[in-house]
Amino acid sequence: MTTSDGAGVIERIGFRMSEVVERWMPSPFVFAILLTYIVYVAGLVATDSGPVELLEFWYGGFWAFLGFSMQMVLILMTGFVIAYHPRVNAILQRLAEIPNTGAQAAAFVGFISMSLAWVHWGFSLIMGAIFAREMGKVAHRKDINIHYPLLAVAGYMGLGLTWHWGISGSAPLQLTDANNIGEGTGFEFLTSTVPAAETIFHPYALTLTALSIVFASAVLYVLAPSGSRAKGITEYVDEAELFDTSADGGRAADDAVTDGGTDAADAADPVDEPPAEVDDVPAERMNNSRIIGGLVALSGVAILALQFAGQGLGAFTLNAVNFGFLFAGLLIYQRPAYYRDRFNEAAGAAAGIVLLFPFFAGIQGIMADSGLALLLAEGLLEVSTAATYPVVAWIVGSVANLFVPSGGGEWLVVGPSVLQAAEGLGVPYGQATIAYAVGDAHTNLLNPFWALPLLAITNVKAREMFGYAIAMLIALIPFLAVSLYAVPY
Repeated sequence: MTTSDGAGVIERIGFRMSEVVERWMPSPFVFAILLTYIVYVAGLVATDSGPVELLEFWYGGFWAFLGFSMQMVLILMTGFVIAYHPRVNAILQRLAEIPNTGAQAAAFVGFISMSLAWVHWGFSLIMGAIFAREMGKVAHRKDINIHYPLLAVAGYMGLGLTWHWGISGSAPLQLTDANNIGEGTGFEFLTSTVPAAETIFHPYALTLTALSIVFASAVLYVLAPSGSRAKGITEYVDEAELFDTSADGGRAADDAVTDGGTDAADAADPVDEPPAEVDDVPAERMNNSRIIGGLVALSGVAILALQFAGQGLGAFTLNAVNFGFLFAGLLIYQRPAYYRDRFNEAAGAAAGIVLLFPFFAGIQGIMADSGLALLLAEGLLEVSTAATYPVVAWIVGSVANLFVPSGGGEWLVVGPSVLQAAEGLGVPYGQATIAYAVGDAHTNLLNPFWALPLLAITNVKAREMFGYAIAMLIALIPFLAVSLYAVPY
């Protein structure tokens, strides 16, 4: 169905929603602050906790997950470093030549981002951002009518849909680690770990992933604005800088640091191979030795291979994923000094996580210690049956993620209730975990926290892209509900 100006109804709805969000959405940092007060008031109203007690919960939770924060920073930084390797970047530039229309471009960027997110969410986030930017540049050169903020949303779709069902998914990986279950943990009722074969690699999760990638790509296609509504990359990046690789990245997004971004002038520069000549001193030769870098990288790969040879899919843990990508990056860069320099650049992309994660951990402290999280989970789970349970678990994950946008952190709080309810209904732990993970990823399309590095790389502000992100979130609701109910485990 089209309107008199030739635009589809879905396209016009998405454009209007984008206008509203662009006007009203605060920066991610302010978003976190406002959310803190909302949860604080909810704790006063819904629990027996007093105002001072809630403040103590907030302060107590503020530093509760520093170890997990470091794991998340490493996931992002290892993904960033690999994504900016010159050969990887060259592949993206060639792929960007494929689409011939703005709608095709949006769908294609989304498809790539969602597919990569199953492998590594940090890799997908950075690659999606770079690919969106490269697509915008190619479209400008070829005079293709694209809407750049929608390309940014497409690059973010991996975090907004498929990451938590893949091999870097926090909730499934936590259940593979014996340290996270049993006595002294929230999962003390579990007598053994839940292997990745029952979650990430189960046909249930793989089917949901494939169906969701196809459906979301189609929605991106029909959402793409046309005509005067489409704003190309030059609306956001100065045309004089657009093809200047030394300045690629332009301005940092207004959402940098205070919004959690990065120095885009550094973070978005395509990396070049280091010069062949180095100072003729032993220290510099060692720093730039491919032999040393290669030996260390191969040693890491060999250790990881031994882990998987001995444990099979049971070796898939969050630390194993980080370990693998850390040494894979060294393997493709080889020179230790060069790899270190790339990590220096990647550190800027993680600035938003470092700043905002303690605030969301404080929110989580209120949610957990006041009992607010349990009230939320138990209230929703009480209305479920064995057949509808996956849908309800998805809703639990969706709602919890609005208040604590940390897949692993919120799983520590809400996960025990989710799995205990599943046990009571006879629903497999693996199915319950994946259904919950779907919800956790889905509402990232409403919360700009994890989009911070993407905002800096693309030079798009959160309020400029999240209208379309919310449109995607709404469009996915009926599809996910039906899929979770109908796909057998």
